[in-house]
Amino acid sequence: MNTNWLSSPSPEQIAPFDTTASSGACFPDRGFEVGVRLGAERGLGRTGIIHTAHGTIRTPAFIPVGTKANVKALTPEMVRSLGAQAVLANAYHLYLQPGSGIVDEAGGFASFMNWSGPTYTDSGGFQVLSLGAGFKKVLSQEFSGQADPSDPAVQMQAIKASNAVVDDDGVVFSSHIDGTKHRFNPEVSMGIQHQLGADIMFAFDELTSLLHPRSYQVDSLERTHAWAARCLAEHKQLKQARSDKPYQQLWGVIQGAQWEDLRRQAARTMADMEVDGQRFDGFGVGGALEKENLGTIVSWVCEELGENRPRHLLGISEPEDLFAGVAAGADTFDCVNPSRVARNAAIYTPDGRFNITNARFKRDFKPLVEGCECYTCTHYTRAYVHHLFKAKEILSSTLATIHNEWFTLRLVDAIRASIEDGCFEEFRSDMLGRYQAGRRP
Repeated sequence: MNTNWLSSPSPEQIAPFDTTASSGACFPDRGFEVGVRLGAERGLGRTGIIHTAHGTIRTPAFIPVGTKANVKALTPEMVRSLGAQAVLANAYHLYLQPGSGIVDEAGGFASFMNWSGPTYTDSGGFQVLSLGAGFKKVLSQEFSGQADPSDPAVQMQAIKASNAVVDDDGVVFSSHIDGTKHRFNPEVSMGIQHQLGADIMFAFDELTSLLHPRSYQVDSLERTHAWAARCLAEHKQLKQARSDKPYQQLWGVIQGAQWEDLRRQAARTMADMEVDGQRFDGFGVGGALEKENLGTIVSWVCEELGENRPRHLLGISEPEDLFAGVAAGADTFDCVNPSRVARNAAIYTPDGRFNITNARFKRDFKPLVEGCECYTCTHYTRAYVHHLFKAKEILSSTLATIHNEWFTLRLVDAIRASIEDGCFEEFRSDMLGRYQAGRRP
């Protein structure tokens, strides 16, 4: 593999998508081919190829998030020039604005945003709870580490937040835009995602946190599995009703929080689930994941799923987590973090992250990262990007996002190359050793 993994992708990785595939005429339009395996003693990781109606995805792969049919601050052409193979949009956000019916009239969100390659949509379950259902406080406590998950009072708070909005049929939420009340359930989510027209979509599931006690996690898992079966049934009906549209894959979501028996049970249940001949085309690993146990939890799931269908790890982009996820068997990843932190002036480097607004960069005329071949690093200096952020110029977000998305995409590409070249462990040790050492205070 190329030792300078921040160099430019190959020409075929950044070439415009094939026009035949972009019309939805790519065959096969589903399925997964396993490539090179790490080997049992080194983990469950593998390379592979995901087939979709709009082209193939070489895995492991990072999928940039275009929440509202836009990767913030970038045009679709820019996203492709970074080496992105697919993009992911959010069902919740596009349902509220501009409306999934409008997106459907436009030919699906890919046509709407002028993206010709493969696409994903998530079910909206996370956003329904985190943004629209008063659950944000619970999640904030979990992510900040400010709450003790073993505290009965904290557990009751989490249960109360869930019971206020979740029932066996679905979830009631308030729009974060105008406060109007809405209801999501499996059938609604499937209807929205079919209108959005992504190649890969996810079943509607219930989000829990590490603050929920085991008893609630058990009940929630039963509810998620019941919803999954309803998603399969509705998906089949909508495929038949919309048979003129390109094939859309439905992936089931594996929950179970930090509990090994629940995660394994969930994986087996979803892998075996079949409704009227309809099965899941792949799987997402979601819900509460303890960072220090991420690899272990993902491996529990992947050991139960088998090898013949792809696995997506939802909401992951930090280098340590990417390596852990790949080694444990995850094939694709998505996360808003590269673009989100870029808009706050945080720059990814092989030596950790730094904030470009720091005073020491005011007269620093080097690129953001020496040796990086992204557009920002080959055309602009730290001093200039520092100036743009200080002056509150919109271009600051664009240049920082170009670099951070490039960094993440190229890192996962390098991980894939290291598996193919038989040097995954060496690359992980070298890259993370440098990255973690550089970010220490």
